[in-house]
Amino acid sequence: MAQWLRYQYEGKTGLGQVQDDEITVYTGDLFNQPKTTGEILKLANVTIDIPCNPSKMVALVDNFHALVTKLEHAVPAEPLYFLKGNNSFLAANQIIRTPKSYSGKVVYEGELGIVIGKRCHEVSEAEAANAIFGYTCINDVTAIEILNRDPGYAQWTRSKSFNTFGVFGPYITTDVDPSKLHIKTILNDQERQNYPVADMIFPPAKLVSLISQDVPLEPGDIIACGTSVGVGSMKPGSNVSIIIEGVGRLDNRFE
Repeated sequence: MAQWLRYQYEGKTGLGQVQDDEITVYTGDLFNQPKTTGEILKLANVTIDIPCNPSKMVALVDNFHALVTKLEHAVPAEPLYFLKGNNSFLAANQIIRTPKSYSGKVVYEGELGIVIGKRCHEVSEAEAANAIFGYTCINDVTAIEILNRDPGYAQWTRSKSFNTFGVFGPYITTDVDPSKLHIKTILNDQERQNYPVADMIFPPAKLVSLISQDVPLEPGDIIACGTSVGVGSMKPGSNVSIIIEGVGRLDNRFE
């Protein structure tokens, strides 16, 4: 297992592997054999950046049995997804902000993120598994009152693509068995979500394969696997954490 991050240090962006409270610095492309420089930095001395620069974030809807059951929706026959705007991406420890144009409820959604490591288009499930570089934590923030405001058209992309609404990181963790993971969301020290990845309708390799039939996936692209029960709203001043043991802990404040 390795945990990769990008960071800002002395005005520059860097790449490294995290172990405990130290970063081993690397150069090159994360997805094409980066090389260590031999330099070591203290994690406390850097500002954590988003761990990669996706060309797109593909985000799933109704991908957990428990949530589909609660909402009384049909189990989907194929992945249901939308794209989050790249303008929305936000790193760990940064502030999630309510847009000026919106005064309604803003909700958290704790999710597992799949990080693609090599280009894949129209791939099999076995090829898809080989194209997954690692996993990250995601908070798929939503201006929930916009989503179904117009009865004629559900506004998934709009409600989820405001600046700061695509939170992910702090790390990309490799060599993880996703089927054994649990996703927790903590809001102001209260556990709001705690659900197993094993409840996923379309698990990671199948998801990558099926989405790749429609959309070519590039190195660094992220698939947000969807959320389960326990989604709720955040009040300004709240602290929210997405915790996936074995992957990372994504902490942010909401204002």
